[in-house]
Amino acid sequence: MTVYKDCQEKGERMSQSRSEMRENPRKKKRKKGKGLKIFLIIILVLFIALGLFVWKIYSDVAGTTEKIHKDVETEEVRESSIDISKKDPFSILMLGVDTGDLGRTEQGRSDTMMVMTVNPTTNKATMVSIPRDTRTEIIGHGTTDKVNHAYAFGGTAMSVNTVQSMLDIPIDYYVEVNMKGLQDIVDAVGGVQVTSPLTFTYEGYNFTEGESTSLDGKTALAYSRMRYDDPNGDYGRQERQRQVIQATLEKVASLSTISNYQNILGSLENNMQTNLEFNDMVKIFNNYRSAAGNIEQVQLEAEGTTIDGIYYGIVSDQEMSRVSGLLKEQLELN
Repeated sequence: MTVYKDCQEKGERMSQSRSEMRENPRKKKRKKGKGLKIFLIIILVLFIALGLFVWKIYSDVAGTTEKIHKDVETEEVRESSIDISKKDPFSILMLGVDTGDLGRTEQGRSDTMMVMTVNPTTNKATMVSIPRDTRTEIIGHGTTDKVNHAYAFGGTAMSVNTVQSMLDIPIDYYVEVNMKGLQDIVDAVGGVQVTSPLTFTYEGYNFTEGESTSLDGKTALAYSRMRYDDPNGDYGRQERQRQVIQATLEKVASLSTISNYQNILGSLENNMQTNLEFNDMVKIFNNYRSAAGNIEQVQLEAEGTTIDGIYYGIVSDQEMSRVSGLLKEQLELN
């Protein structure tokens, strides 16, 4: 009986052991299933957090755009309005004004004037720098003067009307940034990198030809302002200004600034105005970003002269026709 009992107990233990072995895979599967659920929950939470972050950025950008938006009354020179939803070529006047620089609070003048045309068909943008001393008719003021005085006489609207008349093209949009704003925006993006085309010292900052230099806001302002020690005068300064603007745009567009986007938006709110609405910006980003990344830089050439003791830049009819023709071609107006 004892032997029989022992055999029976051994059999029960073996049977229990086999039963446990059969159950283990199911336990492992349940553990794996539980682990997968936890993983999916974590991924879902991350996606929700990312969605909220993206929505926050979207909302903040829309709010900033609303604050900096300002329509201006300008002369309508197009026969029909453009439709950027249909990828029509468009033009934009960029004004860098000296209001806010060196403590100025008055209207100021347009220290920098650039016209950009963007054409998604040719996949190209053309940027024309207009010398600030260019002598032209100031539309709405009844005088012939330096083109940058248009802003002092009548603000953005007079600047747009004057440039439209001078280049014989429509200006669809404008972006205006004051000189103090340049400093704030460069600081907000964490500085920019440029290579100086010449060696010079300005306002205590040193720059060396061919040497890549990291610029913070104050240094960028000094780098882009110097004119009289540049052998190319205002043309040289405009080249350096284009460098800073392009480097800043590239930095803003990079993912490296995403964590600092609120500072960037804050600097724009305080220093920028435009007639572009948020929806316009979204459409331009979606439909024109490839063309906007392919920029051809063009310089409007002027010959310096003095009239009644005042220095002006005189643009020949041939030169004006050349530049106007380039812009018209890109705007498909020919």
